[in-house]
Amino acid sequence: QVQLVESGGDLVQTGGSLRLSCAASGSIFRINAMGWYRQAPGKQRQPIATITTGGSTNYADSVKGRFTISRDNAKNTVYLQMNSLKPEDTAVYYCHADVGWRNTDYWGQGTQVTVSS
Repeated sequence: QVQLVESGGDLVQTGGSLRLSCAASGSIFRINAMGWYRQAPGKQRQPIATITTGGSTNYADSVKGRFTISRDNAKNTVYLQMNSLKPEDTAVYYCHADVGWRNTDYWGQGTQVTVSS
C-alpha cells in the first residue's frame, strides 16, 4: 500500500506560479514512477508529467516549458513547479504512483488549482 497526499493548490492569476507537492508513504520502495494528472470540469483525467525512479521525466505538450516535475527522495516527495499559468490550467491535480510488478495505480485526493484571467 502507498499513500499519497497532495498540497499546494490555490487560486492564482494568469501568468502566476504555483508549486504542488505530493508526499508518499507506505511501501515506497515499490514505486516505479510517479506523476501528476489533472481533471478539468467535464473532461477526462489526463497525465501531464511523470518522473521515474531513475529521474527520467516526461511532459504533456500542453505544459512543456512551463511545468517541471522533480522529486526529493530523502523526503519521499514529488513536486510540480507550474509557471506561466493559464486559465486552461484550471483543474483538480492528482498525484499518481505506479507501484510494484503489477503496475498498480495509487492516487492522491486531489488539489484544486484555479487560474483567473
